[in-house]
Amino acid sequence: MTTQSYIQQLTQFRYRLYHNFNNRADALMELVDAICSNTTARSVVEYTLTPCFRRTYTALYKAIDGCQWQEEQLARLLGPYLSRPQQRPFWLLGVDVTPQARPYAPTLADRGMVYQPTPVRGNKPVTVGHQYSSVALLPEVEEGVSSSWVVPLRTKRVRTAEDKELVGAKQLDALLQDAGLPFHQELCVEVGDTGYSKPAYLHANRHHPNLVTVARARGNRTFYRQFVGPKKQKGHPKWYGASFSLKKPTTWHEVDEQATTTFVSRRGKTYRVEIQAWYNMLMRGKHKPERIPMHRHPFTLVRIVLYDEQGQPAFQHPLWLIVIGKQRQQLSLLNIYHAYAQRFDMEHFFRFGKQKLLLASFQTPDDKREETWWQLTHLAYAQLWLARHLARSFPRPWERNLPTMQARRMSPTLVQRDFGRIICQIGTPAQPPKRRGNSPGRSKGTRLPPRPRRKVVVKGQKKASSP
Repeated sequence: MTTQSYIQQLTQFRYRLYHNFNNRADALMELVDAICSNTTARSVVEYTLTPCFRRTYTALYKAIDGCQWQEEQLARLLGPYLSRPQQRPFWLLGVDVTPQARPYAPTLADRGMVYQPTPVRGNKPVTVGHQYSSVALLPEVEEGVSSSWVVPLRTKRVRTAEDKELVGAKQLDALLQDAGLPFHQELCVEVGDTGYSKPAYLHANRHHPNLVTVARARGNRTFYRQFVGPKKQKGHPKWYGASFSLKKPTTWHEVDEQATTTFVSRRGKTYRVEIQAWYNMLMRGKHKPERIPMHRHPFTLVRIVLYDEQGQPAFQHPLWLIVIGKQRQQLSLLNIYHAYAQRFDMEHFFRFGKQKLLLASFQTPDDKREETWWQLTHLAYAQLWLARHLARSFPRPWERNLPTMQARRMSPTLVQRDFGRIICQIGTPAQPPKRRGNSPGRSKGTRLPPRPRRKVVVKGQKKASSP
């Protein structure tokens, strides 16, 4: 595509986005542009100081309060701009959960205990707040573009009464059922960390024949071979054969397939990657709170080990992957390895969003406004992705000799630095503000009632018995 084609694509997306805002479209459009172009904001209200935001700071909160954006709209907006994969025979999707810490918001509803890493060794990595589940498309590497890009498709807050992995399963199910998306009936591969390897999640979307799930398994789990032998004439049929304990190599049977490749790190170190696979493995199902018959879903178990130049393992423990789905045989071992390696782009997306887009920095006592802010920041990132081929590299003086800068690969940070120039050239569909007089404000003597204090939801906590 030419530069003019990319300009038309971005302009078309911006006009479609503008017309999808049902309320306060002008303020919301300028707010999204401000998020995309302001690299120095330390709080959400500072976005009103961006030159493209021509309204007062009060308009920011009114726009967020009046926004009626739906979760499914982002994927439908981006659908026409998703390029079909050329280097691999499937679409790659990533699903993950990230926290938003809100320990100092006693009036915020539905706060719970969420994970948060801590640099202090020995401390528990937990805090009080919310957590959000996001599903994104992991695109193929493009020339001149950083490999860390993702395309966000859906995001949703996980309620304390919900299972965070099953929320992601419902999001993925909604995407695969949407006939307006290009991967509706094509082969899709989703990647997830260890939380997504439990039976409830792996069983949730098995009704989609075009979906293959690649999830990491903990190194202390035990799986089983399929039972091979005469069927019982009476009684319960036998499904599980010999056990396969990941931490006991003596229980492993002969490898069904193996492959070897090389990996060069960003520091120039070369590693040898050894991949082994065992076909038609099984895991135990569940009976509570509902029956999950995992014996109906055999999977491929994959073991990946990296060796350094001296032939020693680069990591203490190997990487175990579960590959489950009706079309899993269409994936080669190298496809599986490269697909899961790209899962870490979801981590880069969350880090960039929290550091550069203030994804988790909106301080509000209203959970609905917080959810709207997460939708708007995902919109802003999607707009940066559409402008990746139009931005110019403006590295800082101390960044000019970095390998990424010398390779001239456009990262989300570089696009954000140049986005202000791009929208000045292509224009905005938002109309300038019009003065309508001064608001009378609250009448003298008005006193608002205090917001109610809400308790933190702790799962598994026993209720005190009444005397």
